[in-house]
Amino acid sequence: MAAPYEHVLLVSVDGLHALDLANRAATHPEGTLARLAKAGVTYRQAMAPLISDSFPGFAAQVTGGGPGTTGVYYDDSYDRALFPPGSDCNGEAGTEVPFASEIDVEPSQADAGGTIGQPMTQIEPKKLPLRKTADGCVPVYPHDYLRTNTAFEVVHAHGGRTAWSDKHPAYEWLAGPSGQGLDELYAVEQDALIPGTKVRTTGSFAAERDFDQRRVAALLNMMRGMDGAGTAKVSVPALFGMNSQAVSVGQKLPKAGPGDAPGLKGGYADAAGQPNDGLAEQLDYVDGALGQLLSGLKDNGLDGSTLVIVSAKHGQSPIDPQAYRPTDDKPLDAVLGHAFHVADDGVLLWLKPSERTARLPDALAALERDRKALGIGAILPPAAVASLFADPATDSRAPDIMVGTDPGVVFTSGKKAAEHGGMGFDDRNVALVVAGPGVKPAAVAGPVGTAQIAPTILKALGYAPEELRAVKAEGTPALPGLPF
Repeated sequence: MAAPYEHVLLVSVDGLHALDLANRAATHPEGTLARLAKAGVTYRQAMAPLISDSFPGFAAQVTGGGPGTTGVYYDDSYDRALFPPGSDCNGEAGTEVPFASEIDVEPSQADAGGTIGQPMTQIEPKKLPLRKTADGCVPVYPHDYLRTNTAFEVVHAHGGRTAWSDKHPAYEWLAGPSGQGLDELYAVEQDALIPGTKVRTTGSFAAERDFDQRRVAALLNMMRGMDGAGTAKVSVPALFGMNSQAVSVGQKLPKAGPGDAPGLKGGYADAAGQPNDGLAEQLDYVDGALGQLLSGLKDNGLDGSTLVIVSAKHGQSPIDPQAYRPTDDKPLDAVLGHAFHVADDGVLLWLKPSERTARLPDALAALERDRKALGIGAILPPAAVASLFADPATDSRAPDIMVGTDPGVVFTSGKKAAEHGGMGFDDRNVALVVAGPGVKPAAVAGPVGTAQIAPTILKALGYAPEELRAVKAEGTPALPGLPF
């Protein structure tokens, strides 16, 4: 099929709600977000996946599928068929699978202990979960974990260069199960310590902006036909982009950190989404960074051949500060027979594989008993999980129990003003705007899913969306209202 565009630039501004985009366009009409919204198609009811964590949220954007198809439920999850690092695949199967900074060679450093742009030098194999095979016990890299192919993999297979910049080397999973789909991952470690401090990058508004700016600079190099570091001549990627963390940190960080002006406050001032000054700085930065990227396209003669997609892996909850309810998740530790749980503003819980059948009634009863203390709105037992995703009795990764919380519940010691990962509206209703040559300004009021970004990318580059196995399996359509 004919290719409407030569390039797709995808930018995920994590935490950016549809409400943030609308407010920004209204209050800063000359800003980049406003200009993109005026020039492109804005999707007012764009929804991230039901499990709104970074991994399943972005997996949806680049595969077209949800956790039941991709096998990706969270960046820190559990697999009943794998073995712990260092076990040599001995003992009972079942282990936590933390695909974030935990697998870095050195997570306290921005380069993760390796070379930025070469993720395999940044990942420590000894920290990876293990899989028993006919050939022995082998480490499972993030790309091995993904069960379906990615848009990067499809584009690479057709001869197009692919590149991405994200917050952990673990995002090498974008290369897909083949491990070959990503020509370059420019990964700077977000959990690194701010130089001269014992504070992570996420503990400062300014440090997070600097973190994003390093990766904006990498994309500008890519637009010049260089690698992210700007040291080697390559071709301009057909599919490339980055994840921005500034807004997400601005929503979560309650107060100023190293390098910030004293007194800055993160989060929102009211239910209408008016940002406090700390978050306002982050929104200003992101607007300017997007402007740099659009200018880079123009300066390098790419603006006439590039489709620009701006969205978010997830939103953040709550927007309304009056709804904020910091909650202790320690009662979850007492759930009998549970092997692992993750709790941000929702809960995924896995029972020990050998005890799951016997312990399930007790686990459900414990959650029911602590419903009020935990702010539980809904308890989804295995049958409900199977209906929504995959059957935990037969799928090694599907959680046994999922918990939806009341609006505003955040499992935190008080160090976060918001979180994501749950099933609520604030977590899931994200910004989504598509702009580029031939795209006529419009607003789509009906609901769409961010999984529809994946087939849209392939159509834009002239490839069949059905080359993505998740698109074919789930029947994921491309986004409506576009001229291709």
